[in-house]
Amino acid sequence: MNKTDNNYGRFLLLWAGELISSIGGGLTSFGLGLYIFQKTGSAADMAFLTLLGFLPALVLKVPAGVLADRYDRRLLMMIGDGLSGLGVLFILICMLKGDAALWQIYLGTTISSVFSALLEPSYTATITDLLTKDQFSKANGLVSMAGSARYLFSPVIAGFLLAVSDIKLILIIDICTFFLTVLAAAVVRRGIKTSAPSNPEPFFKSMKDGWKAVSGRSGLLILIVTTTVITLFMGVFQVLGEPFVLSFADAKTLGIVETAAASGMLVTSIILGIRGIKKHFVRALWVGLAVSGIGMSLFGIFDNIILICASGFLFFAALPFANNSLDYLVRTNIPDELQGRAWGFIGFISQLGYVAAYSLCGVTADLVGKATGKGVGTGASLTIIFSGVCLVIAALIMARIKKIRTLEQTAQAQ
Repeated sequence: MNKTDNNYGRFLLLWAGELISSIGGGLTSFGLGLYIFQKTGSAADMAFLTLLGFLPALVLKVPAGVLADRYDRRLLMMIGDGLSGLGVLFILICMLKGDAALWQIYLGTTISSVFSALLEPSYTATITDLLTKDQFSKANGLVSMAGSARYLFSPVIAGFLLAVSDIKLILIIDICTFFLTVLAAAVVRRGIKTSAPSNPEPFFKSMKDGWKAVSGRSGLLILIVTTTVITLFMGVFQVLGEPFVLSFADAKTLGIVETAAASGMLVTSIILGIRGIKKHFVRALWVGLAVSGIGMSLFGIFDNIILICASGFLFFAALPFANNSLDYLVRTNIPDELQGRAWGFIGFISQLGYVAAYSLCGVTADLVGKATGKGVGTGASLTIIFSGVCLVIAALIMARIKKIRTLEQTAQAQ
């Protein structure tokens, strides 16, 4: 495919669709999490919802990545985005009949996650299809911004909607966003040729080639495995931030806190979307992670809303530098034709840390809260502080790994 300036406009359209999807998904995530916490008062139940929304998509990342290299990536995005709305629709129907049981919410979340697995490898590989290497950093800044939308815009919107209505309205709005994102992918699909091979190789051979692309460069595999440890600590913050704030504040305040904190990612994502990172990607990676760890620990220390917002802002503001650098180091060390299946493996390995976090941190917070006699809020606070310190240590260790630094040298030599 010829990569022209025109393709950046197509990328922006595709990105706008995913921005809308992120906001809609964030509304549902916030609303369902609050619904479950108000029903049960358990951080573990909230964490289990997050796990079910994440685990099926993670397990299916590798085969979805292979499909992204065998078939039309834009069509797979349309199928994934469209059918993932079925899970949200199921939950809505259950709630229209009365209060939805926990198992019904969990089932609908799982259904949505299964189909959304098709989206990420195809979306990530499509960015490579559309853009030149010089455009990757700027594009990733915008991608980070879209990812932050579920934390920046969704909580405050959801808080307002829940003040005037109930969670059913949120689910209806989320379902509507699926139509817009599918339409955006369809328009982009008409404007570019498919990247799918005319005679695709056998499925398992494709999967094997994707693994070779990841494991064949030792520095790349080390970077991905190290990222697994990092996602473990970050996952703790994603799950326990909400029950920590809800232990002394209401849903409206929680929405304000999440929006104020996530605005840090918006600020730096805009900067990176305009300027990008030109060099020193490894340095930007570990420094960004270390600063995020500091922000995470400070978040768990305070019970003052202003200081919590400031700490959360610091956490999110540093993340785009790390995400942008990680994306560049990986993307530029993998051949274009292997991007889909390689990103499937990369996503699976690097995000195993989230699975561990979502499985354990809720239970840990509940147990620590009982042991201290101060409830789930204190348990969440102490767990967040500990995880932030561990994230700083992991970032400092990453900075000293020579094979990771060679990835940047290889990319800039191409």
